[in-house]
Amino acid sequence: NKAIENKEIYKIEKNIYSDTKDINYLEIISKKYPNAIFTMDTAFYFHNLTDVIPNKIALSTKRNALRIKDDKIIQVFTSEKLFNIGKMQMKVEGAIINIYDRERMLIELIRNKKQIAFDYYKEIISNYRKNINNLDISKIEEYIEAFPHEEHIYEVLQMEVF
Repeated sequence: NKAIENKEIYKIEKNIYSDTKDINYLEIISKKYPNAIFTMDTAFYFHNLTDVIPNKIALSTKRNALRIKDDKIIQVFTSEKLFNIGKMQMKVEGAIINIYDRERMLIELIRNKKQIAFDYYKEIISNYRKNINNLDISKIEEYIEAFPHEEHIYEVLQMEVF
């Protein structure tokens, strides 16, 4: 409390303190939810696959994780088996965050196709096609094997991306 009064540290949120007054919101999210992984719209945006800025942050957590009570966050519960597939760290706006790689996000795009607006889906698929040479195809094949309905995912990949 004395350090806060002397402005040596600043209280950002409950249990989160910083030595600077202004702190990146991504750093706050990463501190509050260190085991969560940025996914879906947020990951597509951070990977430059869309220019649509997401209204909310999409975070993947394990199925047994506590529910996140924050209106600015969409929590995606993921099975233990699939949770760490494609997890990487990335520097975004000066913050190091956990995020799924482009290869995992391509699989997520296909798996969630019916929940995604058609134009948005087409924009992201088109950007994947443009950057096909930057994708690790062997990683995609390895990832697909872990997912249910792998034949369907592979079929859609062949028709729409490759």
